[in-house]
Amino acid sequence: MKSLRELYRIGKGPSSSHTMGPQRAAKLFLGKHRDASAFEVTLYGSLAATGKGHMTDVAIIEVLQPVAPVKIDWQPKKFLPFHPNGMKFTALNDKHEPTDEWTVYSVGGGALSEGKSGGDMFDTPEVYEMNTLTEIMKWCEDTGHSYWEYVDQCEDSGIWDYLMEAWQAMQAAVERGINHEGRLPGPLNIARKAPTYYVKASGYKQSLQTRGLVYAYALAVSEENASGGTIVTAPTCGASGVLPAVLYHLSRGHNFSDTRILHAMATAGLIGNIVKQNASISGADVGCQGEVGVACAMASGAACQLFGGSPSQIEYAAEMGLEHHLGMTCDPICGLVQIPCIERNAFAATRALDANLYSAFSDGSHRVSFDRVATVMKQTGHDIPSLYKETGSGGLAKILDPKGAREL
Repeated sequence: MKSLRELYRIGKGPSSSHTMGPQRAAKLFLGKHRDASAFEVTLYGSLAATGKGHMTDVAIIEVLQPVAPVKIDWQPKKFLPFHPNGMKFTALNDKHEPTDEWTVYSVGGGALSEGKSGGDMFDTPEVYEMNTLTEIMKWCEDTGHSYWEYVDQCEDSGIWDYLMEAWQAMQAAVERGINHEGRLPGPLNIARKAPTYYVKASGYKQSLQTRGLVYAYALAVSEENASGGTIVTAPTCGASGVLPAVLYHLSRGHNFSDTRILHAMATAGLIGNIVKQNASISGADVGCQGEVGVACAMASGAACQLFGGSPSQIEYAAEMGLEHHLGMTCDPICGLVQIPCIERNAFAATRALDANLYSAFSDGSHRVSFDRVATVMKQTGHDIPSLYKETGSGGLAKILDPKGAREL
């Protein structure tokens, strides 16, 4: 598995696969072709189907347009074989002749791939020897260590500074979001809810206040993401509200130190990394179970560790967080990361706390392992028809007219 730096990416929303990834690809292509007279960019599959709502074209044009004119070609019905999020960059000379072409894929969480089995420019060194939670849990039990200590053993010493930077970015997103009023961009004209939820929650007794505040924190980050604000992929932009909401709430409500929060982030990252390695965190590939479902698993494990859970209890909490999102589709209305994405983050955050509590009542033993659920999630995602995987052609995405945002 790769470093947690490649899972927790600090950047701007609204989509890691449709905004962060394509913009990064555009910057790399521009670096080799600053003398081009024009650019053509062809977007395929899911990138083309929901790219306008996700501002894929805006992200690419923002990079290339200052150098030369850009033409975007949308091909939503054509899927390249390696991944649904394919794109082709073409550089043109002054005679409008192609001088170079580059096909690249945005594979989720802001990561890119050339789709090559060898010699892929995006291949990075493997950092973790063990790639399943079952193996790592056994190591923990045999050595008396915790999951975060396995991260400490495998990563370089700079990982803790990086995780602190990510934690600070998460906190900043929460705090901006709970104070940012107004409407979200796009034709849906959705009012931001986080400030209102935060104020209302503060007036309730503790049992209701807890849930209301977690809602508010998740809404805050998700609304910042939907507005193109700076967030941290955990594991993606579309699911970026879940883990920060849980960690922010626990750090404030239970006075956990930054050190303990970073240890919880390391464990959460390990959980997300395992799914990224063995299944997928791309909504276009496996649906929202790979985004919000994985985020819930990460937050569940993090919460369980903070409350003193054993390695087996942490694994059980993560398993429940993912298992109970199996089959979740990715069908954003108008291609925007708003409905149902924002509310899903809020519900997944509270579900993570429920998974932690449920696991805490157990001894950690259970029948179906986290790794088995990750395998099932991957197969389930591939069995789901493409119209339910970020193509804007099925489910909730069909109930509104994308142009006028009127119900059909």
